[in-house]
Amino acid sequence: MQEKALFLSDDSLSKYDRRVKRLLEFFGVPHEMQSTTDFQLPEYRSAGINTSYRLVCAAQNLARVIEKLRDPSFNSGGFAQRFHSVFLYSDGDPVALAKIASELAGKRISSLPAVGNETEWHVADEPDGICGTMSGLRVHPTSAALGSCEFLGTDGSFATPLISAGDTTAFLKLTWQEVPFFISSAPPLGIDTELVTLNFDVRDHLFSALPVVCYLRWAFRDSSWNTPESSACLVLDDPLLRARYGFLRYRELLALMKELRFSTSIAFIPWNWRRSDPKVVQLFRDNPEYYSLCVHGSDHTSGEFAISDRLQLRAIAWEADNRMSLHQRRTGLEYDRVMVFPQGIFSKEAIPELKHAGFDAVVNTEVHSSPASEQKLTISDVWDVAVMAYSDFPIYGRRYPTDGIENFAFDQFLGKPCLVVIHHDFCRDGYARLVEFIRQMNAIKAPLLWHRLGDVVRRGYRQRQVSPGFVEIEMYGNKILVENRSERAMNYFVRRREREPKSIESLHAGTRRLAWEAVDDHIEFKLELGPNESMLLTLGFKPIGEVVLGRKTLAHRARTRLRRYLSEARDNYLAPARARMVAFSRP
Repeated sequence: MQEKALFLSDDSLSKYDRRVKRLLEFFGVPHEMQSTTDFQLPEYRSAGINTSYRLVCAAQNLARVIEKLRDPSFNSGGFAQRFHSVFLYSDGDPVALAKIASELAGKRISSLPAVGNETEWHVADEPDGICGTMSGLRVHPTSAALGSCEFLGTDGSFATPLISAGDTTAFLKLTWQEVPFFISSAPPLGIDTELVTLNFDVRDHLFSALPVVCYLRWAFRDSSWNTPESSACLVLDDPLLRARYGFLRYRELLALMKELRFSTSIAFIPWNWRRSDPKVVQLFRDNPEYYSLCVHGSDHTSGEFAISDRLQLRAIAWEADNRMSLHQRRTGLEYDRVMVFPQGIFSKEAIPELKHAGFDAVVNTEVHSSPASEQKLTISDVWDVAVMAYSDFPIYGRRYPTDGIENFAFDQFLGKPCLVVIHHDFCRDGYARLVEFIRQMNAIKAPLLWHRLGDVVRRGYRQRQVSPGFVEIEMYGNKILVENRSERAMNYFVRRREREPKSIESLHAGTRRLAWEAVDDHIEFKLELGPNESMLLTLGFKPIGEVVLGRKTLAHRARTRLRRYLSEARDNYLAPARARMVAFSRP
């Protein structure tokens, strides 16, 4: 049965209607539109191929047609037979919203003003899973989220609170004519507005973002975009491959990974390529499902990838990859061609150089380039599986544990990988904080599958089944692993954003070369897989130009060496000494 949204609006779309329409498009929800003036119930079929409708509209628009829905002559076939569920959102008039909610409930539901910043909100853990990965979480929204919000007052006897603080509700469920209604007290978020914060924080938009995402993910789970699996990886920046680095002990961390079921990618500084301990290298080689390497700059100097000189950036990218190749040749330890920028800083000019140097993706804490004024990002850019705003090359976002488990859960809800970044000092308490955080991550309602970072990128795409035996895929990284987990052959239609198709050198499915076609701002191609068959797709780009390696001055090399050794002295000696002094000074 096909899932479809019936989107009801007035004759001229309000700004909130336009926001919801954009959300339907972003999540790939099939939909058709009707106006309130000529509203007609969709055709109901009792046999054959059915379309299961979900009604989506602003509260005032439902108020304009509710008398029609009550009329037996208009609604002769039954409202419940035509609609799976209804989602109502506020159009900025809290009184009108409370009125229609009261009419549906048959009991008075009042409009309430915003509550204080200190209030903790509870996301319900409903049996039907409407709140998805956010189920059961307790969230402290910021003042930005509360703003001038109005909420609904209900005692829960005739409605189910889904996002609530005591008797104050931001998102609730009730039943009318045997059909579940989901009512959001806040106007929906505009995802095409500029992202003015460092990254999207669900605590800033709890009431405008979470209800609509909950509903769309729940009501269209089989027909909207989804990801093959919820992937995760812990990325630990900077350490050498030595038995001990600061508060990090590789064998101790390995024991924790095996106990708690997670994986760690070391963001390895290529400058250190000749300095790895063979015993630690062997530990990595013996445990590839737990330990892996990615690329962390080249020299790891301040702002190394923040410059705009394309020739110099090209040389740095080449040197980083060459050093990692030398490390692999020296140790036999493979690495993922994924770049993590030192200090998270990068220029927009750095991205195409990495793209054409053979890297598969970027994983980074910062999503804004430097200077930020040169490239504006929207909320939809960072809601996507990866940010593709820079030269159509993916930047997968990562977060610190201090961002809160709710942001990781919301990323997972959107279909983004859960990528965590820490430094060695996060382990200063004998790994207690890390253990607690990983347990919280693994307690998210949808189970996480932990992989090496390269495998997270290869699984970091979205797909939707458009008909039996036919699946659409949107590709992000330069390598993706497509898996047909069904017992029948499947046809895949794959597209990838690419505004410079002439820069593509090759496209392969395994070892077989594939043909592709350029259409507007993307390329597209087809793939067929047999039952339970998987295939690695690899997209290669032509080199932009010749790599010119300028000889580094003695002063530059001396500064780089001094920086590395001073950083290591700080991490290995000063940081532990300070921790011991703090512990000693406690009563």
